[in-house]
Amino acid sequence: MIKRTLYFGSPAYLKTTNEQLIIELPDTGEIKQAPIEDIGILILDHQQITITQALMAKLLANNTALVTCDQTHHPTGLLLNLDGNSLQSQKHQAQLEATVPLKKQLWQQTVTAKIANQAALLQLEREEAGYLRQLSKDVKSGDSDNSEAIAAAYYWKRVFPAFLEFRRERYGPAPNQLLNYGYSILRALVARSLVASGMLPTFGIHHRNQYNSYCLADDMMEPYRPYVDKVVCDIIRMNGKFLDMTPKMKQALLAIPAMDVVIDGQKSPLMNAVQRTTASLAKCFEGKTRKLLYPEL
Repeated sequence: MIKRTLYFGSPAYLKTTNEQLIIELPDTGEIKQAPIEDIGILILDHQQITITQALMAKLLANNTALVTCDQTHHPTGLLLNLDGNSLQSQKHQAQLEATVPLKKQLWQQTVTAKIANQAALLQLEREEAGYLRQLSKDVKSGDSDNSEAIAAAYYWKRVFPAFLEFRRERYGPAPNQLLNYGYSILRALVARSLVASGMLPTFGIHHRNQYNSYCLADDMMEPYRPYVDKVVCDIIRMNGKFLDMTPKMKQALLAIPAMDVVIDGQKSPLMNAVQRTTASLAKCFEGKTRKLLYPEL
């Protein structure tokens, strides 16, 4: 079952009754509701939203990822369940005891999949992709040659139309803010699936910034980033240089969890594909397989 992504961008009072999310909208006087069990991600993007403790407890018990945004509408917080799997301590132990060679092999697979998906998107955008396709085949264990950075330099110069003169910078001009928004949704989705698969999102296989609580989520989301980029490419095609965030653009980015992807030869909603990826990672840590499942764009 595909979980829903709910977005709140106006004043609201959120509470719970009978396992339902109750939404009171003071601007219109409307009262709506949604089953809590159907919610995968809930995004709070207004400074006048009030949410009850009882509702937060039920959302986290349902393994819902709760995302909060600041006054500039950038996601700034992510609240996750601490008890997402019945074999949690066993799986945590396997994750923490993973060997360095295993982590290097997993990172090699991750970078290979990411570059292959970047090449596929360039091809969809009718750009030369042969260089990245070859680079994806030459990634070494642990990406010791830093193929990821080499691919990024090539990819970002070509993936968007030349008239944008695009440079990938977190706080740079449009469409950077669209990418940031889409990546934030993706990160919440991956972190949620990691918890559900019994892993700690903090301890990565490659990312290890001591100030980052979601290093493993940042690792696992890499091959999924080109799907966000594809949505942004579609937005640019419709809007040209007029890329200030509109409700329609936000709606397109919020639909990312439900977009179709192909993983292991089967079409699947991206949210379900992420669950298969994190489940395969748990099996790698437990020694049951050495292959990560990633989608192919």
